Amino acid sequence: MNRIDDVINVAGHRLSTGRMEEVVSEHPSVAEVAVIGINDTLKGELPLGLVVRSRCCELEPAQLCTELVALVRQHIGTVAAFKQVVLVDKLPKTRSGKILRATMKKIANGEQYKMPATIEDPAVLGIIARQLG
Repeated sequence: MNRIDDVINVAGHRLSTGRMEEVVSEHPSVAEVAVIGINDTLKGELPLGLVVRSRCCELEPAQLCTELVALVRQHIGTVAAFKQVVLVDKLPKTRSGKILRATMKKIANGEQYKMPATIEDPAVLGIIARQLG
């Protein structure tokens, strides 16, 4: 199923964040991933990957980020402009398990957001805001 926030516009190219998530999640050191589009004055939007490392990950954070960027370049191409990865401990989810991508996008873009009533752990949004700020 497609999500409404599944397509971002990067320099006139419509790209699927869902596809980028598939590529990033192929890496054995990635437990969970969410890719969102953040505002950019030059290209319109740029993809930002929020990644939860797997427990067995032995890579240094910088090395993992470099490998993830290379993986997206290899599978999707340079047009994806996937260069930003933020390692997080946990992704904000609803009680039913859906990742709150739209809320994270607002946080990343410095917009006002409301705490969703269905959020599983409200503290996670504060942590994400500090990491993206």
